[in-house]
Amino acid sequence: MPKMKTKSGAKKRFSFTGTGKLKRKHAYKSHILTKKSKKRKRNLGYFTIVDKADVGNIKAMLAK
Repeated sequence: MPKMKTKSGAKKRFSFTGTGKLKRKHAYKSHILTKKSKKRKRNLGYFTIVDKADVGNIKAMLAK
């Protein structure tokens, strides 16, 4: 059976941490930023960990 291909959209959006958790960027940081507070924009800039319920699907997209 051939290897599974990685979904190219997923490989651009997700990466693994050193301990094997999945890392993602926050949404809502691309446009209409004038009405958002500095604190909100700053916190959207940081990475966060993918929720436990979604990890299986994303790992399948990444062919891991």
